[in-house]
Amino acid sequence: MLLEDLDRRMLFIGGKGGVGKTSLASAVALARARAGERVLVVSTDPAHNLGHLWQRHVGDQPVRLATFDDGALDGVEIDPQATIERHLASVEQTMMRLLPEQQHGAARAHLERAREAPGSHESAVLERIAELAELGQTDYDAVIFDTAPSGHTLRLLALPGQLAGWTETLLRNRDRSERFSAAMRGLTGRDDPEGTSEAELRRTLQRRRDRFDALQKAIGDSQRTGFVVVFTAEALPVAETLDVVDSLRAMHVEVAALIANRRSPADAGELLRTRRMGEDAHLARVRERVPDVMILEVPLVPGELTGSDAIAHVADLLEAAG
Repeated sequence: MLLEDLDRRMLFIGGKGGVGKTSLASAVALARARAGERVLVVSTDPAHNLGHLWQRHVGDQPVRLATFDDGALDGVEIDPQATIERHLASVEQTMMRLLPEQQHGAARAHLERAREAPGSHESAVLERIAELAELGQTDYDAVIFDTAPSGHTLRLLALPGQLAGWTETLLRNRDRSERFSAAMRGLTGRDDPEGTSEAELRRTLQRRRDRFDALQKAIGDSQRTGFVVVFTAEALPVAETLDVVDSLRAMHVEVAALIANRRSPADAGELLRTRRMGEDAHLARVRERVPDVMILEVPLVPGELTGSDAIAHVADLLEAAG
């Protein structure tokens, strides 16, 4: 039941910081992998916990976290700095080919400033998300994103449309420039030595625009993409969860499920019983405000949650809750 409800090629799992997003993203990914799918779980949070959770090194390229008879689970921790370095190296290579030698120094100085420019971190994360979403179309059955706390993630989800629009503006400027160059060639009858470079630059911009455009369409397609909001049944996480649901719906992003994590037991002493009653009241508020979205309840588990056995246990609890 759980896997049917969360059967999307791309799932984003988010929520307030500290509510257990990474463990639940891994548990959902593991549940789908052991059901026979090839799954990639991706941490977009700058404060990565995926490697700590799985007790192994996880970097910017996929590494195998678990293998089953038919399915497999790989993991990635997005490294924004590595993405920025790759992007700038590619841009520098192109610029050095296009610009006269006397302008190379100024171009390198400009790229150095771009390395620390405001927004470069988020732009790099989004670039890597788009790359991994493309990889998910060929190498995986599902990509599950373990996202940063809510505000950061909501800004990221809005970025593809903005960056696609910005790139489209650059392309229109290139079109005007190319038409002017063509007119000049017609008047002078001479070949334009920059024509090949212009075409290469245009192809680069088109690839970038198409990548962001495809990601934007995928995020808005409820058949392909869903967002799962994780929270604990307490006042502040519940308030943030309701705000996130409103924001996602305003952005036309499908809310696939809500997960109330670390539910206190009702039969383990007065302290936890009282706490459970408070949680019940907060959950009732969520059900009233969001009656049309499935809410899964995952119980509080004893001990520290690390390692594949612990993640498999949470996956069992999730499937039982569904």
